Amino acid sequence: MEIDTQLETERLLLRMPRPGDGTVVNKAIKSSVAELKPWLGFVQELPTVEETELNTREAHIKFLQRESLRYLIFLKETNEFVGSTGFHNIHWSIPKLEIGYWIDTSYSGNGYMTEAVGKLTDFALDQLRCRRIEIRCDRENDRSRAVPERLGFSLEGILKNEDLSIDGSKITDTCVYAKV
Repeated sequence: MEIDTQLETERLLLRMPRPGDGTVVNKAIKSSVAELKPWLGFVQELPTVEETELNTREAHIKFLQRESLRYLIFLKETNEFVGSTGFHNIHWSIPKLEIGYWIDTSYSGNGYMTEAVGKLTDFALDQLRCRRIEIRCDRENDRSRAVPERLGFSLEGILKNEDLSIDGSKITDTCVYAKV
């Protein structure tokens, strides 16, 4: 299946990770670690630039294999790295998928993630012909929950006592948002 490796919105460029992207991604992780750490496993121990580079190269390969489709987000005018989003838990036979995302804290509050996830949602429905798109997030992660809510996703349910917190200290609830 041909899948666009680059997507554009009014203000953003979303593109497949490439070798060499690890430095800019790692810098964003480091500057946002306090905000990301409660929610994301990959920042529990701050990755080195080399580890982040390896991760972005693996994401590039998985994109080509259509296992997961990560897009890095850049401002169109300045080419500054804003964050990451993409499709995972893809089931091509249905087809359905899940959208995940994180943003460099210095760019939050500008609507960039809503714009990027909105573009991915339209792309999944129109180009990939998905029958179901999910966004799952911790019930307590208000900023993450705001993205699907602004985009008109339906809150299908809250899975109580469904997961452990990233640090393993408590049981958490997971919100399941969907667009069909």
